Amino acid sequence: MFKGVYTALATPMHASGRVDYEALARLLQAQLDAGVDGLVLLGTTAEAATLSAAEKNDILQFCVTQLQHRVKIIIGTGTNDTAATVANTRAALAFEPDGVLVVTPYYNKPNPNGLVEHYKQVAALGKPVVLYHIPGRTGLKLSASVLDRLLQEVPQIAGIKESDYDMAHVTDTAVKYAYRLDYLCGNDDLFPQYLAINASGIISAAANVFAPAFVQIYRLFMQGQTKQAFAIFSKLYPLIKACYLETNPTCVKYLLAKIGFGSPRVRLPLGEISDENKQKIDRLLQTADPSFLIH
Repeated sequence: MFKGVYTALATPMHASGRVDYEALARLLQAQLDAGVDGLVLLGTTAEAATLSAAEKNDILQFCVTQLQHRVKIIIGTGTNDTAATVANTRAALAFEPDGVLVVTPYYNKPNPNGLVEHYKQVAALGKPVVLYHIPGRTGLKLSASVLDRLLQEVPQIAGIKESDYDMAHVTDTAVKYAYRLDYLCGNDDLFPQYLAINASGIISAAANVFAPAFVQIYRLFMQGQTKQAFAIFSKLYPLIKACYLETNPTCVKYLLAKIGFGSPRVRLPLGEISDENKQKIDRLLQTADPSFLIH
């Protein structure tokens, strides 16, 4: 269901902090031109945590109208409150997404019974769910036994966006589940490793800027041209790392601004990146292969 390159879309903003819809329209078209398979709207990279309900509705309406079902859409609806997550998911249904992305609840650190019930209530609304596992942000790492229970009791979980850096856990999970559901890479810098363990694709923040390269890597890998895919990845790797010099999406938005897609503005509590990191990114961008970049 969810295969290929999905860009976790950023939200371009004016220097004033308002959503920049002109830049957003160009970013959407650039992603389509790059050949991505889908877009994740209102995820972490979109700064969804700082968007009002009205802004979220307007962004979804704008994006869905622009895209016209040309690619698949996943909408981020997860929070650390089950009632809010269900309400977000119900609101997202109006935009007919292909699925919803639901992060494991952060801060609360739910016990197994609570976690299972959380996903059951979301799944009851009828849309395929992509479980988002990112223990570095949530403070919650799923054990194998809890994940087993989740996937047994909530069959509507159609995929996992895996953003754990524990490759032993990642490999264990992929071996058990990658043939049963869509196992999506959530770590841009480990894309080839995930593809090698049967990941179905990637949900990528760096693809906001480098979608053409990610699409090429994925297609070459799927064609069995793994060495060629890794050759492109190795050239892209320093640029991927630059996207995470500071908390995502600060560097991604700085890169987007440098190539003409809005301003680098992020919303507090995120702030402007350091001058040192700006200089590092500028140097890398000057030597980047133009074919890697969106246009």
